[in-house]
Amino acid sequence: MNKQIKLLVASLVGTTIILAGCGNNQEAVSEKKVEAQTAGSESSHGEVIAPHKDLNQAPVPLKVERVSENEVNVEMTAQITDIEIDKGYTYKAWTFNGEAPGPVVIVNEGDTINFTMKNMDPAIPHSMDFHAVHAAPSKDFIDVMPDETGTFSYPANKPGVFMYHCGTAPVLSHIANGMHGTIIVKPKDGYPTDKEIDREYLIIQNEWYKYNDLNDMTNGVPSQVVFSTKALKDGDLNTNGDTFSLKETPLLAKVGDRVRLYVNNVGPNEVSSFHVVGTIFDDVYIDGNPANHMEGLQTVMLPASGGAVVEFTVVKEGTYSIVTHQFNHATKGAVAYLKVTADGKDDGSAVGGH
Repeated sequence: MNKQIKLLVASLVGTTIILAGCGNNQEAVSEKKVEAQTAGSESSHGEVIAPHKDLNQAPVPLKVERVSENEVNVEMTAQITDIEIDKGYTYKAWTFNGEAPGPVVIVNEGDTINFTMKNMDPAIPHSMDFHAVHAAPSKDFIDVMPDETGTFSYPANKPGVFMYHCGTAPVLSHIANGMHGTIIVKPKDGYPTDKEIDREYLIIQNEWYKYNDLNDMTNGVPSQVVFSTKALKDGDLNTNGDTFSLKETPLLAKVGDRVRLYVNNVGPNEVSSFHVVGTIFDDVYIDGNPANHMEGLQTVMLPASGGAVVEFTVVKEGTYSIVTHQFNHATKGAVAYLKVTADGKDDGSAVGGH
């Protein structure tokens, strides 16, 4: 679909209300185009917009290339990919790299990120808002038009666990439809407890609403609240934001292990009361910054977009439930299992808990 046809479709469909949000300094033409597409989907009560109807783009792997000691190239895609978020329920998600949440991006404190986004969506502009960088949103987080590529550069000078998301208006639609993820900026001097860590995982919480229904996303309650994990290194488990994967395939540890979890609540709307049943957090770094150190917490409150690093020791064999202690949300799916065995391997025993 060329630009002239897109503009004609936009003028016929009309416009809707733009919700303000992070990175929401977009060109007027881009906003009108997105508004029209969203209005069209709302008028069909959450039905897939026509250009997405038969689209299921195969996930494109994240590309990260370190080009110097303090410079890294990151290339991602914006694309439409089907994601099974509950058993038998597939969501035609707006994604980064065909994952929802998107793949984890890991860089070092002090890096300059040269970021490229390829927009494979044939109908709607998308953009990138990295919470981990200093940038001018009106220049560095701008829309990349359908079937086009944008390149940007910015520094990542603060360590931590940060959210990234599409910042194209209406921002809520783009985030809630799946365009969210986590970027970890590793502290240059590490964490004080690095030498004590035996296992580490990333846990991301997000929620889902009626498909592409901006009214439900704005005024309703989520139909699913879920956990996923993203691979921190090759061979690690990598899941999408669904209600079942981290119950069917638990994370693993052995008795006596000190476990580190990088945690990020990407929302878009709800708070997370992050808790691991059967243990206490020995050390917590709010937003993943070593300067924000706390000890002995039972639960860590994470606002929408908030992150943390939490560390704890598992002292007995068994299943440890990872939950949000807002149990209406745990009931909707936000539960993962950590299986602890004598040797740290999966013994095939059944898991279960809260």
